[in-house]
Amino acid sequence: MNETFKIGLITKPHGIKGEMRVTPLTDDPARFKRLKKVIIKDRIYGVCGARVAPDAVYLSLTGITDRNAAEILRGEFLLIAREDAIPLEEYSYFIADIIGCKIVTENGEYLGEVREVTSAKTDYFTAVSADGKILRFPFLKDMLIKVDIAAKTITVKEKRFKEICVYEN
Repeated sequence: MNETFKIGLITKPHGIKGEMRVTPLTDDPARFKRLKKVIIKDRIYGVCGARVAPDAVYLSLTGITDRNAAEILRGEFLLIAREDAIPLEEYSYFIADIIGCKIVTENGEYLGEVREVTSAKTDYFTAVSADGKILRFPFLKDMLIKVDIAAKTITVKEKRFKEICVYEN
């Protein structure tokens, strides 16, 4: 399991006091207001302030006090430690934990491995089968039998999976 999660991408400095514009990589940008610390390039920074706008989050960090210091971090990802992540609701999973999971049917048939998760109202997964075909499917509760993050396995109902899955070459 990943011990850190990407939560944002620093896109540019904002103003002259070291504030940075961040593109959130989370489904709830308001979470940035509760952050105490972030990791950038293996270094821990305290969070001094966060403002959520419709198109971005504006973040102030300890030690980043001017535009030049913020500019150096342009293009870097913001990470948080797993223990600092918010608790998940039932049937919710961290994308980082889903990536790499094997998809199998209730009969043990291997269907593919999750390579990407696209967040939307209903998240959808992109997987690759053993023969290299691309599989895309929504993450629906009525298709799931079990998600076992420790074993990196997602067990699905074969019939429902085949109804909703789109296959590409």
